[in-house]
Amino acid sequence: MMFANPLRERVRSGEITTSVRFWQRPNVKVGGRYRLLDGHIEVTRLQEVDLDDVTEAIARVGGFESLEALMKTARHGRGERVFVVDFAFVANGSGG
Repeated sequence: MMFANPLRERVRSGEITTSVRFWQRPNVKVGGRYRLLDGHIEVTRLQEVDLDDVTEAIARVGGFESLEALMKTARHGRGERVFVVDFAFVANGSGG
């Protein structure tokens, strides 16, 4: 999973543990590990939701100032299905 540059360090620090993704199909799986910075994220939950379920609160938990800011970043490409991905960052050498 990729993250916008301003979010990467906040993901690494554990401040951000949720992301909203617009995909054609799920691109990650629960338990999957995906390289990021000096470690990886491990997906702990994947849930498909309706677009109306994506709220200001979800946007803020995902590191964005507003729902509008989330949409500007997340809505690109051809993906129309909406997924909420929960994850944990695991640094290299931390046993995860």
